Amino acid sequence: MNKNQVEGTVKDIAGKVQEETGKLVGSKEQQVKGLNKQISGKAEKVLGDVKEAIKKASKPS
Repeated sequence: MNKNQVEGTVKDIAGKVQEETGKLVGSKEQQVKGLNKQISGKAEKVLGDVKEAIKKASKPS
């Protein structure tokens, strides 16, 4: 795993927690912030996945 994959996963989880907390306290703003954080985290993880795939593909067999 590379840095982007780890950070993306952490952001995704933090966003889920923030969204659920927003639901519990009735804050639409926190729910939206949580969803945005999840989207950002997933995008960063995909970037990390692509970097890993390129790294593996460029290694000689």
